[in-house]
Amino acid sequence: MPAGTPRAIADKFHADVVKAMQDPVVKGKFADLGVEAVSSTPEQFAAFIRDEMAKYAKLIKEANIKVNP
Repeated sequence: MPAGTPRAIADKFHADVVKAMQDPVVKGKFADLGVEAVSSTPEQFAAFIRDEMAKYAKLIKEANIKVNP
């Protein structure tokens, strides 16, 4: 959701997503796609994204990967 979204709205959205991800039908749909659905707190997800960005930035730099326009 956009930066600056009120925390109460973000918390409600998070709770609704966690509840949906626990539904057996939803889990089954993800499993059919070969995906294991997991949930985390917004803070854990933000940390995961930061770590992934750092990891891939390092990989791109070390491999000298360039963007072709």
